[in-house]
Amino acid sequence: MSTKHPVIAVTGSSGAGTSTVMKSFAHIFRREGIHAQVIEGDSFHRYDRVQMRAKVKAADTGEGPQISHFGPESNLLADLATAFETYGTTGSGKVRRYVHDEGEAKELGSAPGTFTEWQPMADGSDLLFYEGLHGGYVGPEADVAKHVDLLVGVVPIINLEWIQKLHRDKTQRGYSQDAVVDTILRRMPDYVNHICPQFSRTHVNFQRVPTVDTSNPFIAKDIPSADESMVIIRFSNPKGIDFPYLLSMLDESWMSRPNNIVVPGGKMGLAMQLILTPLILRLMDRKRRA
Repeated sequence: MSTKHPVIAVTGSSGAGTSTVMKSFAHIFRREGIHAQVIEGDSFHRYDRVQMRAKVKAADTGEGPQISHFGPESNLLADLATAFETYGTTGSGKVRRYVHDEGEAKELGSAPGTFTEWQPMADGSDLLFYEGLHGGYVGPEADVAKHVDLLVGVVPIINLEWIQKLHRDKTQRGYSQDAVVDTILRRMPDYVNHICPQFSRTHVNFQRVPTVDTSNPFIAKDIPSADESMVIIRFSNPKGIDFPYLLSMLDESWMSRPNNIVVPGGKMGLAMQLILTPLILRLMDRKRRA
C-alpha cells in the first residue's frame, strides 16, 4: 500500500457490471481533476488468444491440465503484484494493452488477440487504477491485494453471471450454448478457488441480485434489467461511512446489516458516486499531506 502513489483496483469477472464501475470512476476522476494511470487486467494474461486456445484444446484432449483465465496458470500474477508495488513506490512502471477486436487493432497497431509492447507509464499520474480479474488475488505466486489502497469488488450472484455470459457469448461472439456451458464448467474450479476469495478482501463490495426468477439460467430469454435487481453494498469497515446520508440520498434503500446497505439496481451508479468519491478524496488528501 502507498500514501504517495495510491493504487485502486476493481476486481470482478467479465459481465459482472465492472463497466458501470468504470464509468463511475471516470466521472469522479474527471470531476475532481484526478489523472489516473489505467491498467487493464487482460494485459497481464500469460498467453495470447491463439496460445490460450491451444492450451484449452490440449486440456480438453487430456494432453495438459485444465486452464482458464480465472486461474494463476494463465496470468502473470507475480508481474501484476510487482507492477502495483513499483507504482506505489515510484509512481511509475510499464504497461501494455491486450487487443480485443479489430477496432482496437486499428488503434493500437497489433492484431486482435495479441498484446502491444510494454511501454513506460506516462509521467505525472495521481494514482493507479486497475480493472480486471485479480486485483485482490492472494496465492503462492503473489500477494496482489497487499499493494492495493482501495479494493472494490463487483459481482452478481452466480446465476445472473451465467445468464450474462450466455447472452453475451451467444449474441456477440457467435458461440453455441453448449460451448458456453463447457467454458463455464471448465472455469468453475478456478472461480471457486481464485475469484471468490477476493471478495472477502474488498474494502467495498457491490453484489447485484435479480428480483426475478433466475433459477434456471440456461433457459433465460433476457438478462434481468437494473430495475429488476437490487444491489447489496458491503463495507469491510463501516467506521466513518455516513449511512444516514446514503439512505437519504438513495430512495428506497435500507440497511440489512450494520455494514450492508441495499439499494435499487437502477441506483447503482449513483450509489457508487456517493460512496467512492469520499474514499478517493481521502486517498488524495493523504497523498497531498505526504
